[in-house]
Amino acid sequence: MNTVEPATGAKPARTNPVMMKWLKARGRVGRRAMGLAIVVPLVSACLTVAQAYLLATILHRAIVDQAPTASQATAVLGLAGLVALRALLAWIGEAAGIRAAEDIKQAIRKDLFAALMRRGPDWMRQRASGELASQILDQVEALDGYFSRFVPAMIAAAVVPVAIAIGLMPVDLVVGLLLLVTAPLIPLFMALAGWGAEAASRQHLTALSRLSGMFADRLRGLLVLKLFGRAEDEIVRVRGASDEFATRTLAVLRIAFLSSAVLEFFAALGVAGVALYVGLTYIGLLDLRGAELGLQAGLFCLLMAPEVYMPLRTLAAHYHDRASAKAAVTNLAAAFGSLPAVDEAIATPGVPWAPRGAIAVTARHLTVDTPDRGAIFADAMLDIEASDSVALLGPSGIGKSTLIEVLARLRGHQGRVELGGVALADIDEAALRRHVAALGQRSRLFHGTIASNIRLGRVDATDAELRAAAERACVLDFADRLPEGLDTPIGERGRGLSGGEAQRVALARIFLRDPALVLLDEPTAYLDRETEARVMRAVLDFAAGRTLLIATHSMAVAQLMNRICEIDGQRRIVSRVVAPTSLVMQGVA
Repeated sequence: MNTVEPATGAKPARTNPVMMKWLKARGRVGRRAMGLAIVVPLVSACLTVAQAYLLATILHRAIVDQAPTASQATAVLGLAGLVALRALLAWIGEAAGIRAAEDIKQAIRKDLFAALMRRGPDWMRQRASGELASQILDQVEALDGYFSRFVPAMIAAAVVPVAIAIGLMPVDLVVGLLLLVTAPLIPLFMALAGWGAEAASRQHLTALSRLSGMFADRLRGLLVLKLFGRAEDEIVRVRGASDEFATRTLAVLRIAFLSSAVLEFFAALGVAGVALYVGLTYIGLLDLRGAELGLQAGLFCLLMAPEVYMPLRTLAAHYHDRASAKAAVTNLAAAFGSLPAVDEAIATPGVPWAPRGAIAVTARHLTVDTPDRGAIFADAMLDIEASDSVALLGPSGIGKSTLIEVLARLRGHQGRVELGGVALADIDEAALRRHVAALGQRSRLFHGTIASNIRLGRVDATDAELRAAAERACVLDFADRLPEGLDTPIGERGRGLSGGEAQRVALARIFLRDPALVLLDEPTAYLDRETEARVMRAVLDFAAGRTLLIATHSMAVAQLMNRICEIDGQRRIVSRVVAPTSLVMQGVA
């Protein structure tokens, strides 16, 4: 199991301005929906002013002017229309925010997935797969509230309270000044609470990532843990990580409740101040206006006072979304080393590559170093002609699989490798995967049917083509004995099939394709001699007009190739043509 777990006491790095700039720039992906989500609260605020003024006018005419109810029917209908319109706008704004957030999250996940593909298996082997999955799923999901709720609320909180306070000054200067002074205090104290919320969110998301990675890796290695009697110990570790995650969650909730309490306290003070001022003015105990305060003006001020703080309340309710987003961006940057460029494509375009027929393979000064095994190749050379069939021989662990991975661009290297005269590093990713077929020692099969696993080679293959590929790879030898044939379900990683059967299913995928270069790593390792001979006949028949390289220990397989390449003790590749009859004599293994 590949398990990478951060130290429990490790403190995540703080979010720097570059990360926040990247986060804001991502909003351009869903700018249309985001723009609508931002504009809607501003328009709704204007309708709120009209609604409060209309309600104050209706009450003034009913109480002071004693206007008949029938004469105010139009005003009442207008008031009901404003309420309905505000409800509709709230729905539109929420839907637009959700749409913008989904578009942005999808774009970020594509960029992160592209970053994984560029780093390759070498980089991913050093990290827990569960933690990487958590980064792309859970950490990106933590950005949802920032774009769908916090950003529109932040714009509304910055504009609406000040605009309403200034707008109330012609009605009553004291009320306008009171609201203008008290409203900014709320964001100030919220920011103080926000620093703690950000730190708590970072720790919360780090705990979530650790728990996800640990759980995924333990689940994947559950059989091994049971066989070695380590299941109970791992249960204790997972329980400890779960308890830590619960503790972090409660810490975030405590700070969220604190920021809400700060908001409600200052909002209550502001509304109470306006109510106290209006009440004292009406009973004649306070006179700061120099003129009489009418019922309409007083009611209008009282109705608008809570509305001044409403955008701030909305902002406070979603303020933790900002802290969660900042923590998620920090974790993404730490996990991937850097954040993907804003306008980066899913795959970096390379040289257009469309070989016709077989291709030649050359390597000059090939050097491969690994952290655990040191140098595997040192200044090695390799030449494979187009349409050539080559057996790669050497002891176990000498580097045969590594060379296959290098030629398939699945492992980093130094030196120059060319396919068909084009540098391997410059070839477009999609073209490389289309024209180069590689089969490793441990083929990867997925939960599904045998047929669906074979069809991964070419999803548009017909049933007849799929069956022909299965027959060529000797899959039908065991599939036809099963009750459901090729439609028999198998488990993840080919559970339910033997090693040889799984390898043949993976080989059938290649037979569905039309590659120019075929790279096979021990394709007959689990097969008996008769089946091995049949499979190799099918491989050689398929490889006609293509370039074939097979890493193998089997002398029977090597005898069928045109040429042999050996990896010697100096980590160099020695190539020679050997007569089939002398291969057994030399005992190359």
